[in-house]
Amino acid sequence: MMESILVPAHAHDAFRSYDFHSVLVSSLLQNNSLRWLKGSASANRFLLWISFKLLRSMALSSSSIVEKLASSSSSDNASVEAITLFVVLLCVCVIIGHLLPKSRWITESGVALIVGLVVGNVILFVSGRRRSRVITFNEELFFVYLLPPIIFNAGFQVKKKQFFRNLLEIILYGVIGSLISFLIVSLGSLLLFKKLDIDLLDMGDYFALGAVFSATDSFCTLQVLNKEETPLLYSLTFGEGVVNDATSVFLFQAIQRFDLSHVTSKNIRHFVGHFLGLFLTSTLLGVAIGLLSAYVIKKLYFDRHSSDGEIALMTLMAYFSYMLAGLLNLNGILTVFFCGILMSHYTWHNVTEKSRIASRHAFATFSFIFEIFIFLYVGVHALDTDNWTIVKESPWTLLWACVILLFLVMLGRAAFVFPLSFLINSFRKSTPSKIGFKQQFVIWWIGLVRGAVSIALAYKKFTRSEHTRLQGDAFMITSTTTIVLLTNIVGGLLSRPLIRLLMDSQKHVGNSTLPNFPAGTVSLFSNVQGSESNRDASNLLDSDQVANHYWQIFDNTFMRPVFGGRAFVPVIPSSSREGTHHD
Repeated sequence: MMESILVPAHAHDAFRSYDFHSVLVSSLLQNNSLRWLKGSASANRFLLWISFKLLRSMALSSSSIVEKLASSSSSDNASVEAITLFVVLLCVCVIIGHLLPKSRWITESGVALIVGLVVGNVILFVSGRRRSRVITFNEELFFVYLLPPIIFNAGFQVKKKQFFRNLLEIILYGVIGSLISFLIVSLGSLLLFKKLDIDLLDMGDYFALGAVFSATDSFCTLQVLNKEETPLLYSLTFGEGVVNDATSVFLFQAIQRFDLSHVTSKNIRHFVGHFLGLFLTSTLLGVAIGLLSAYVIKKLYFDRHSSDGEIALMTLMAYFSYMLAGLLNLNGILTVFFCGILMSHYTWHNVTEKSRIASRHAFATFSFIFEIFIFLYVGVHALDTDNWTIVKESPWTLLWACVILLFLVMLGRAAFVFPLSFLINSFRKSTPSKIGFKQQFVIWWIGLVRGAVSIALAYKKFTRSEHTRLQGDAFMITSTTTIVLLTNIVGGLLSRPLIRLLMDSQKHVGNSTLPNFPAGTVSLFSNVQGSESNRDASNLLDSDQVANHYWQIFDNTFMRPVFGGRAFVPVIPSSSREGTHHD
C-alpha cells in the first residue's frame, strides 16, 4: 500500500536538476541577506535574473518529468509524475504572473493557457504524438474538485451591497440572457450548419451545443476590472458570470432529459416550472447549510486555540452543500455560492479573530490556485490527439464551424445585453444610476469569453467511454477548444486597453449608485467599512433602500440572536476585534 504513494526515484532526480547557485541565492533572499540591494538601480535586474534562473531550473525539471511520464508504464508512477508536473507548472505560472508589470495586457489565465499549450506540445513530441492521460480532459475532476472552491470563494468574498442592489439586473443578464443566447446558438447552428453542409449532429446535439456556448467565463476577464473604480460594472459582470454558469449547467442537464421528439406546450410549461423550482430550491439549500454552519459554530464555540477546527468545519460544510445539491439533483453552483454568502455574513463572525484572518486568505488562496490550474489544464488538453486526428482531414469544415459558432456567440450576447440594458435603464430614475452604452459594450465584450465550463460540458456530451469516436463529436470538441483558446487569449490581450479606453472618463460613475445606510446598522446587503456606517437615515428614499432598512430590522431582531454574526464576539475580552471585513 505504501509503495503506491511513494514518489519514484526518477521524480527525485528531476528536482535535483535545480542549479545550486539559484537555490543559494533564493535562500539568501529569504534570509534577507541581500538588503544591500534595496533601493539600488540593479535590484530589479538582479531579482529578474534570480527568477529567470529558477524558471530555467523548473523548466529542466519539467522536461525530465515529461520524459519519464511519456515512458512510464506504471499507472501509479504516471499519476505521481503528472501531479508533480502540474505543481511545477503552477509555480511557473505564479512566478510569471508576478513578474509581469501591473500594466500588462495579458492576464494570469492567459499565461496559464499559453504555458499549458507549450507543455502539451512538449508531451506530444516526447511521446511520439501518442495519446497521453495527462492531456485528456476529465470533466468529473473539473466539476467535483476544481469548481466548488472557486464558486464558494466568489460567494464568500462578494461585495454584498453591490450584488444585492443589482440582483434583479444580475438575474436578467444571467438567466434571461443565458436563455436568449442558448436559443440563438442552438437554432442558429442548426440552420447554418445544414446550409453549409455541415450536417454532423442530431437535434439534441444542437441544443446541447447551445448550452455549452451560453456558459461565459467572466472570472478571467474580471482580472482586468477594478472593483473600486467601477463597482457597478464589476458587480454586474461578476454576478452574471456566476448565475450564467448555473443556468448553463441546468440547461445542459435538462436537455439530456428532455424529449425533443414530442415538444408540446405542456412540456414547455413543465420545463419552465422545473427550471424556476430548481433555482429556488438550490438557493434555499445553500442558505440553509450556511445558516446551519453559523448555528453549529456559534453553539459549539471552539475556543481561541481551535482555529484549525473552525476553518475545517467551515470548509467541509461548504463542500457538503455542493455535494448534497448534486445528490438531490439540484444546482451545486448556486447552492455553494449562496452558502458562501451566508457564511461570510454569519459564520465568519462566529469564529475567533485568528480564524477570520486565516479563513479569508485560505479560501482566496485555494480559489486562486484552482483557477490557474484549470487554465493550465485546458491549455495542456487542447492538443488531445484523438480529436485532432479525426478532424485533420476536413480543416475547412472545422474552420467554418468555429466561425459560425463564434458569430452566434457574439450575436446571442448582443441580443440580450443591449435590449435588457435598455429595459433596466427605463426603470432607473436618475441618470448616474443608468448603465451607459460604454458600460454595456464592456459587459458584452467580457461575456464573449468562453472557458473551462464550456469545455467540460462539451466533453461530457460529445465523448463516449472517455474517447471521441464520431466525427461530429470530434468537430464539436475541437471547435469548443479553439473558441475557448481564441476568446481567452485575444480577449485577455484586448480587454485591459479596451476598458481603459472606454471607462477612464467614468471611473467613479458606479460609486454614485450605491445606497446609503443609517448610522449603526449593518446589512447582508452592505459592505460597511468605516465611514459608510455614518449616514443619515433620511437617505432611505427609494425602494431598494427601504427594503434594506426592513431587512436590517429583521436581521437584528430575529436572525443574529440565533445565528450570530457581527454582534457575536467569540474572543476573550482583552483581545482586539477585527474592525473590517469584506462583506
